[in-house]
Amino acid sequence: MTLTSGRFIGHEYERMIVRFSMHDGAREIPCAISTSAMDDLEQGPQVRPEQREAQFARLRDRIEACAASKYRATEFEGTPPGIVLRGIDFRR
Repeated sequence: MTLTSGRFIGHEYERMIVRFSMHDGAREIPCAISTSAMDDLEQGPQVRPEQREAQFARLRDRIEACAASKYRATEFEGTPPGIVLRGIDFRR
């Protein structure tokens, strides 16, 4: 099944990630992307914490495409299993 957009969950400053979800039918898939990966995608200076949601919105299509690729490859991490994106995932 194809993943579809879910919801923006939030920026976790201490962990330097942005959490979001995607859906496989009715199943919600937890996802995260490192803030450094988002900064690399924009090839600009690091954004302030309060700007992370807007940055995620700008990059959402690319982020979700990468998450869907890792989902199809069953590259899950953590408990509960989810998708974690890092800068290296966008260099494939």
